[in-house]
Amino acid sequence: MALALVTIPCLSDNYAYLLHDGTSGETALVDVPEAAPILAALAERGWRLSHVWLTHHHDDHVQGLPEILAAFPEARVTGARADQHRLPKLDLAVEEGDRLCLGGEQGRVLDVSGHTLGHLAFHFPDSDIAFTADSLMAFGCGRVFEGTFPQMYQSLRKLAALPPRTRICSGHEYTLSNAKFARTIEPENSALISRLDAVEAARAAGRPTVPSLLSEELATNPFLRADQPGVAANMGLPSADPAEVFAEIRRRKDAF
Repeated sequence: MALALVTIPCLSDNYAYLLHDGTSGETALVDVPEAAPILAALAERGWRLSHVWLTHHHDDHVQGLPEILAAFPEARVTGARADQHRLPKLDLAVEEGDRLCLGGEQGRVLDVSGHTLGHLAFHFPDSDIAFTADSLMAFGCGRVFEGTFPQMYQSLRKLAALPPRTRICSGHEYTLSNAKFARTIEPENSALISRLDAVEAARAAGRPTVPSLLSEELATNPFLRADQPGVAANMGLPSADPAEVFAEIRRRKDAF
């Protein structure tokens, strides 16, 4: 049986996620922007928290942890071994290739450094879910604060290689802004235009636009399409390496 997924809006534009195994009763929380909405979601479902998985050290992904642990002191906190010097105290430090277990399902840890060094993603293939936080985002990717553009591009390629049916659980509600930028890169992309219309309708109705399907990202997200000849041509870089095209797209988004 697939794991149950709950998307929790936090702060002004963050998301946290709950992942629940109905057989064992185990529940994991991915990132902790603030405690109140997470505690409310757990109480509404009668779930007890058993795991907290942190993607990276930024405050808007960890700052609610003390209050969560006060309510669920048994919850084990997991984060990146490479980042443990600036994360909250970890019970388990992991790196790429390690496994996370929830009930009977195993998830795989991926290093997706770029936005930060030591940024992790968690992929649960049996449930078709990947928690990507501020690496791969709906219609976009995170700013490259600590890594390099080539490093971020390779991290995104790693995520792009997951099955297209994977649900991408990203860390922020940036989709509409990202989509408007994406249209400046590929104004002729019909799939992008259609998806932008759907995103505008969802936001007008107050609905989250994440998770998104990886298949949608592959068809419309310019940061995953730097290897497409049409995108490279639109960037004025028709013969450039895709990593160079990605870097130019990211620079333009930073200035957008």
